[in-house]
Amino acid sequence: MHKITLLISCKDTQGIIASVTRFIYGKNGNIVYIDQHVDMEHEVFFMRLESQFGESPGTLDDFKNEFSHTIAEKYSMSWEVHTDDHKPGMAVFVSKYDHCLYDLLGRYNSGELRVDIPFIISNHNDLRPVAENFGIPFHHIPVKRDNKEEAEAEQLKLLREAGVDFIVLARYMQIVSEKLINQYPHKIINIHHSFLPAFPGAKPYHSAFKRGVKIIGATSHYVTEELDAGPIIEQDITRVTHAHSIQDLVMKGRDLEKIVLARAVKLHISRKVMAHNNKTIVFS
Repeated sequence: MHKITLLISCKDTQGIIASVTRFIYGKNGNIVYIDQHVDMEHEVFFMRLESQFGESPGTLDDFKNEFSHTIAEKYSMSWEVHTDDHKPGMAVFVSKYDHCLYDLLGRYNSGELRVDIPFIISNHNDLRPVAENFGIPFHHIPVKRDNKEEAEAEQLKLLREAGVDFIVLARYMQIVSEKLINQYPHKIINIHHSFLPAFPGAKPYHSAFKRGVKIIGATSHYVTEELDAGPIIEQDITRVTHAHSIQDLVMKGRDLEKIVLARAVKLHISRKVMAHNNKTIVFS
């Protein structure tokens, strides 16, 4: 363990930063990044810290135990510590749209996304050739009105066996249940167009075209029980005019969806996102 990332949240009070940095110094650590934010309305302190160690400060368990007893308990912290030698496992769920899947796999294949992808799950067989082309196992688990519990049980079994850390819904056109969400709180990332809730349904770009919108966009967020209303990680927009066709809007929208989803995934992998009260603190 030669580099750690520490995420902290607790009630705001004096001395937190000094206590944490002294602890890192006592472990012969060099702080290479530190940022903090205070939610003034709720008096909650958030901090993200990266530190490097010339020599290993011991095992991760020892580090966690000592930090817990000397710092975390004193300030009643919620906290996480992550090492740079752990490559998170990312499961990808898809349906029939392929643009986000191709983009994620291309970035993964090039080394841009530092993750392991143990498998891709889909409720359709259409994108199996894409997975095979990238050498990633593909599991077809049909989801119908009368088999949702069985399908989810099969998904959970695969996720547990592979030790998956988080899930990306790369245009997975099924509602994720409370059971799966509770297994992966703030660890399921979704992408959708930013017309919601103004233009819901299967053809949002067609509805937006009829209204003559001037911007379109995409939103990536953590999945919660309230549909498409979880903490937002990343968003972006592009302008359109009366000269653009429906197909232009669809193409521009898909470009935004894959870019915004990739950004959200990278932020999550880098441990730069903290969720609180259905909002996020996204560190630079």
